[in-house]
Amino acid sequence: MNYIGSKLSLLQFLDDSIASVVGEDYDTFCDLFAGTGIVGSYFKKKGYRIVANDIQYYSYVLNRHYIGNNKELHFFKLADEIPGLKHIELTERRSYVCNYLSNLKGVEGYIYKNYCHGGTENKAVQRQYFSDENGKRTDAIRQIIEHWQERAIVSNDEYYFLLASLIESIDKYANTASVYGAFLKQLKKSAQNTLVLKPADLITSDQNHRVYNADINEIISKIRGDVLYLDPPYNHRQYATNYHLLETIARYDNPKIHGKTGLRDYDRQKSLYCSRPQVKAAFQELILGAKVKYIFLSYNNEGLMTLDDVKQIMSLRGKYGLFTKEYNRFKADRAENRSYKADKTTEYLHYVVCA
Repeated sequence: MNYIGSKLSLLQFLDDSIASVVGEDYDTFCDLFAGTGIVGSYFKKKGYRIVANDIQYYSYVLNRHYIGNNKELHFFKLADEIPGLKHIELTERRSYVCNYLSNLKGVEGYIYKNYCHGGTENKAVQRQYFSDENGKRTDAIRQIIEHWQERAIVSNDEYYFLLASLIESIDKYANTASVYGAFLKQLKKSAQNTLVLKPADLITSDQNHRVYNADINEIISKIRGDVLYLDPPYNHRQYATNYHLLETIARYDNPKIHGKTGLRDYDRQKSLYCSRPQVKAAFQELILGAKVKYIFLSYNNEGLMTLDDVKQIMSLRGKYGLFTKEYNRFKADRAENRSYKADKTTEYLHYVVCA
């Protein structure tokens, strides 16, 4: 996914920097602003035990699969629903089930009725986040996944794999510049293509990983580990508004929505790390409450907290240090001609060796 703040291009920098402080002789890596799970997945592949968390439910879904699923999925009970599945090799079953879902006939469900041109053309607000066809296909896929889960013919592991596959796949067909804070007036080329459900990758592991869907400041005292990696929001823009439609697809809870963008209520998901008056107090509470040996914080040079703010707070726990790297900035809405200060920005990786 093309995700705000994604560390995909910085993974080697993170790995090298952390290793230079900690070495590789540690067990647990905690990724508690997990987002799409890019960082946690990377360290899971390296053999560490991962604790992941994010307050957004769509993020929980992604991490519940990428971090929480460790073994190949059998789909035993689903074999009676999908012709031929029982004869498919185990490693091919994820693709086979996704192919079955890709070929369902679309239905006029919640996504179509509220976020597609055909479903909203006679309403007070018209929206076009997806093509009519892809909106209907999303509804059909999402409804049958929920139907299977309610009937207990898919396991929890299989359920979250299917949801993660849908969230990642539909994002590639969204009629947006990048995030869901706005939609384009005309369907762009990629949005005109027909949705195909691509199976999410599976990272096998013998470790016991944990995944949470909570406010980080509320659970930090309950989590213990070696390395704590923090990647909070840097500015005032809330992830809940930028990815509200993925949240609705993940929950499929028919929420009351409002405004041009069809925004769902997100009061319980507002991050204090997006509030200039509140961020420092929240961050200090987090740092002081962490029960870990090492803390690493990704932050950039345009964040709400200054370099001195971060240094002062993290130094309360022990020996402080800093790594830096310049990289290309994420431009979420380049099509809207937003004025950016620079094409590049500086990533800070602050750390503290806890006393």
